[in-house]
Amino acid sequence: MVALTGWSVVSFDLFGDSDDEAFFRREGAAPLFWLVVVLWVLFGAAVLLVRRIRVEDASLLVVSGSLVLALAAMAGPPTTSTDSARYAWDGIVQTHGTSPYLHTPADPDLNSIKPDWLYPAPVYREDGTWRCEERRTQGYFETGGGPGRCTALNRPYVPTIYPPAAEMYFAAVRAVVPDGVGYGAFQVGGVLIQTAITLLLVRALRRRGKPIWWAALWGWCPLVASEVVNNSHVDALGALLALAATLLVAGGRRWRGGIALGAAIATKLIPVIAAPALLRKQPWKVIVAAVVTFALLYVPYVLTTGIAVLGYLPGYLSEEGYESGGSFPLVELLVPDGFGLVTVALILAVTAGLVWWRTDPSDPWLGQLVMIGVTLLAVSPRYSWYALLLIPFIAMTGRSEWFAVVGALALRLFAPDLWAWQAALVAAVVIVVVGSLARLGPDGRRRLVPARLRGRVGRSGRSGPEPVAAGARGDRPSADEARGD
Repeated sequence: MVALTGWSVVSFDLFGDSDDEAFFRREGAAPLFWLVVVLWVLFGAAVLLVRRIRVEDASLLVVSGSLVLALAAMAGPPTTSTDSARYAWDGIVQTHGTSPYLHTPADPDLNSIKPDWLYPAPVYREDGTWRCEERRTQGYFETGGGPGRCTALNRPYVPTIYPPAAEMYFAAVRAVVPDGVGYGAFQVGGVLIQTAITLLLVRALRRRGKPIWWAALWGWCPLVASEVVNNSHVDALGALLALAATLLVAGGRRWRGGIALGAAIATKLIPVIAAPALLRKQPWKVIVAAVVTFALLYVPYVLTTGIAVLGYLPGYLSEEGYESGGSFPLVELLVPDGFGLVTVALILAVTAGLVWWRTDPSDPWLGQLVMIGVTLLAVSPRYSWYALLLIPFIAMTGRSEWFAVVGALALRLFAPDLWAWQAALVAAVVIVVVGSLARLGPDGRRRLVPARLRGRVGRSGRSGPEPVAAGARGDRPSADEARGD
C-alpha cells in the first residue's frame, strides 16, 4: 500500500487542459482509477489481517502504518484538487497583516506579496497572446482591467469561503514557513492531523474495550491518505475536532466538548451535523459552549472586515444550486423536481430527532455514524473529502458497511455522470441496510417488527390450535391445577 500510494502521487498528475470535470475521461486517468481500486482491495485485505494480531502489537502497527502511508502521500504535489493553494494564499495574506475576506486573488493591490509558485508568470506568444504553461494553473485578468496573469488558485475572482477556525489554521501553517514554500507545508499539517486522529482512535478504542484494529479503518484508508495529506483538505481538521468533541461529551465533559464542537463548526460548518448525538443530556452546556466558541472565533475577522466575513459562502450555495432548491441525486430518484430540498430537510430533521432520542450520552458513536452517514447520502455532496467526517466514526463503531457511502462519493471524481452517481448511491444504501440488518441477528431483526404484527405472523404460521398453559389466558387455575393434580 505504501509503495502504491507513493506511486499514485508521483506518476499520475492529471491537471491540465480539460473542460471535463471527470478525471476518468482525461488522458491517463483510467490507470489511476484502477490503481485506486487496487489500493482499496489491499486496504480491505490489510484490515482483515491485522485483526489476527495481538492487542499490544496492533496499536504500534496501526499507528506506524498510518504514519508511513501519510508520508508516502507527500511524495508529490496534490493530484486531484487545488484547494490547498487557496489555503496557502489565505495564510500568506494574513501573515502580511491583511484579512483574507477583504480581497480576491485577482486584486492587484496584493501583487507585491504574491509568490511565484502560486502566481507563475504567463508565457507570451509572438502574436501577443499569452497562456499559462504551469500545471495546476489557470489564466485570469486582474481586477480593474489589469494584465493577464496565471494562478494556482481556483475561483480567483471571489473572496475566500472558509470560516475563521480554518483561516486561523491557514495562518498558523504559513507563519512558520517562508512564502516561497509550496504545497508541502499543508501536507505536513495533514500528516499531523491524520496521525492525531489515529492516536485518538487507538486510545478511545482501548478505553472502550473495543478492537484496536478498528483504528486502521481510518489510519490505513486510501481516501484519508489522498485527501488529508496529498490534497491537504481542511475537512480533516473539522473531523479531528468533531471526534474530540464526541470523546469529551461521552466522558461527561460537556463544556469542553461544546468548545471543540464550536471550533469544528467554525472550521467547515458541516460538523454541525455532529451536534444531535451530543445533546441527550444537559444539552444547554454543549450548545452554549459551541455557540460562544463559534462567535468568539469570528470576532477578530468581524472587527477588521465586517459583514464581508461571509466571503464566498452565499455565492457557493448558489453555485451548488441550493438557492434554487438544490441538486440531490439520490433523493430525486424518489420525489419530483423541486421537492428535493424539502425532502432532504425532512429526512435530516427526522434523523436528528431519532439520533437525539435514541443515543446513549455515554456511548454516542453509533448515533454519530448514522447522523453523518444519512446526511451524506441525502445531500450527496459532489466532493469525496466530505466523507472524512464519517470515517472516524466508522472506526469507533467498526461498522465497515458504511464505507459504501465513502466509496459512492469517491466514485464521482472519476465518473460524475448522473446515472453512475445515482447507481453508486443506491448501492451504498443497500449495502448499509443489509449490513446493519445482518449485525442485528435474528432476535434483533425480530424486534424491528411491531409486536402486534409479530403475533399475527406467528398465528398465521401455525397449522392448528396448540395447548394453552394454565393461566396463559388470564383465567384463574382450578383447584386441581393449583395442586398440580
